[in-house]
Amino acid sequence: MESIDLLVLRTAHDWLKAGHRVLLATVARTWGSSPRPVGSMMALRGDGRVVGSVSGGCIEDDLIQRYTRAHGGAEMPDGTPQVLSYGISADEAHRFGLPCGGTLELVLEFNPGARMLRSLLEQLDSGQLVRRQLALHDGTVSLRAATAPEPFGFDGLHLSNTLGPGYRMLLIGAGALAEYLATMALFNGFKVAVCDPRPEHLATWSVAGVEHLPGMPDDVVRAFQADLRSCIIAVSHDPRLDDLALLEAGESEASLERLRGPIGIYIGSKTPAEIAVSVMAEVLAVKNAVALPGAVDVSEAKRDRDRGAPVA
Repeated sequence: MESIDLLVLRTAHDWLKAGHRVLLATVARTWGSSPRPVGSMMALRGDGRVVGSVSGGCIEDDLIQRYTRAHGGAEMPDGTPQVLSYGISADEAHRFGLPCGGTLELVLEFNPGARMLRSLLEQLDSGQLVRRQLALHDGTVSLRAATAPEPFGFDGLHLSNTLGPGYRMLLIGAGALAEYLATMALFNGFKVAVCDPRPEHLATWSVAGVEHLPGMPDDVVRAFQADLRSCIIAVSHDPRLDDLALLEAGESEASLERLRGPIGIYIGSKTPAEIAVSVMAEVLAVKNAVALPGAVDVSEAKRDRDRGAPVA
């Protein structure tokens, strides 16, 4: 399962290529509480089909009514991008299911260029990080390579968004924990691969959509070419495999600083499924740049437990 951004862009391109009219909506600004963060995208087809999300559903319904014939609305227009606000008043916020005081602003692109989308997708599919900038006065789009993620930007004249290839996860060890973890990672838009040189373990692997990478973990990690949108998780419980992977992954001072272990947040997990929840929670926290309190650190929480201190 690919990331929602890639899914929206790929679907919009395919719809345009098939001759459909398409609206691409991006959350440009929010005030107060809002259902979706800035940069969130959705694509709306002329017959009312939707992929992606800019709210909990009510705003999508309003866009369908405004810009498609699915519920008697007008045909989707052409022309320069438009800015549309929701939730300015308390009544409107309630009508569109926004939290109390929530307001969001959308930028609407009508029939974005299929050639531009194809070029963007080709760059993303090749593993590049791309900064897409839209000029609202005429709808022109520029694409440039980026070396690191940059903050989303909207100043009323230009909308800029850094788009990257899907997040990747490499699992070392094909046991039950890895299967649960792979399932959750796929649902969260990660591209997942597993490495285990033990054929008896790979023979029982049952999660579809996961790439099997043959070879020893150090060779596989080297070929994996980890970047800032990828993670390597050693869960084979065999130091001959896990250590090979971690030694290769932590090859520099900077990468050693990003090493985390024991992995996961402390939730008192015992079973493979619960441990996978714990691990995935920490992965998503790191991905979303959330600093976790010490109370959920596995090592610290277990020390408190052994001392008889209360554990949150």
